[in-house]
Amino acid sequence: MNKNVVGIIGLGRIGKLHLDNIINNKSVQVKYVYDAFSKDINEYIKNYSGVTVAKEYDEILNDKEVNVIFICTPTTTHSEIIIKAAQANKNIFCEKPISFSEEETNAAYEAVKKANVKFQIGFNRRFDKNFIDAKKAILENKIGQLHILNITSRDPEPPSLDYVKQSGGIFMDMAIHDFDMMRFISDSEVEEVYVNGAALVNPAIAEVDDIDTAIISLKFANKAIGSIDNSRQAVYGYDQRLEAFGNMGKLNVKNNLQENICLANAESVISSKPQWFFLERYKEAYFLETKLFFEAITNDTETSPNFLDGIKAQKIAKAAKQSLNSGKPEKVETIS
Repeated sequence: MNKNVVGIIGLGRIGKLHLDNIINNKSVQVKYVYDAFSKDINEYIKNYSGVTVAKEYDEILNDKEVNVIFICTPTTTHSEIIIKAAQANKNIFCEKPISFSEEETNAAYEAVKKANVKFQIGFNRRFDKNFIDAKKAILENKIGQLHILNITSRDPEPPSLDYVKQSGGIFMDMAIHDFDMMRFISDSEVEEVYVNGAALVNPAIAEVDDIDTAIISLKFANKAIGSIDNSRQAVYGYDQRLEAFGNMGKLNVKNNLQENICLANAESVISSKPQWFFLERYKEAYFLETKLFFEAITNDTETSPNFLDGIKAQKIAKAAKQSLNSGKPEKVETIS
């Protein structure tokens, strides 16, 4: 079996996570890493045998042995790297979102289609075992016809204001995962969104045209309705829950706890808090998403989630921002 030869562009928190997850995959060779901002990159990879630090990311794209590129850079650089990687005939894994610009996203999509390379977007929550099982139960009609889908998604602590300024806003940065999960779990397209939101965690966020707290209502093509509640700060931990309600029952996905123990006595019932960080909560999901990506390349099968999934999530995010500004429900632009 020929190995997939990988170059990782961007070695921040997510880039390092992917490096750690794929370095021991026997079907993969990580040949290069590159990061424009990291000062400790040489120190970090000194224990990774055979990995070279590229001086520029073009060095990776120009190496004909490399057939896979991981894009883990800031969102504003994604479309440019996607286009260059596609033109160099590389298969591409890109962290979300594809870009902040519809024009740039469409240009990148056309480049990927023209090159006919594999592309997967980093919606890691699709690979969480609990969410996979929830979708399976819905598709097997365990709760009957889906009526209501509720997602709670709250971070343990807010990002810095500097991060918020370049994040693309809560809908593109944070809720975009939930928009994708709404499509994934419901197996239906989102047709309309309505948003109530405010800057309650940090009022300064409102000064940069963003919010940190939101309730998002959604209407699906299959006539179900949904809701997402987001907060940038849940002081008790990383709050990730889901409830699907149908005419024959309901199912719940609960938080992963720091300790799977519950003390109950006459005075109280005490259980552990949720895991604190997304890297803990979705550790196995991050591993599985890259494993299946490489299998799709090796077996020449379809990737999932693909480029269109990324585009559709972005269009929901755009409609959510429009709804926040207009104070009215907004239709989600459809694509073929």
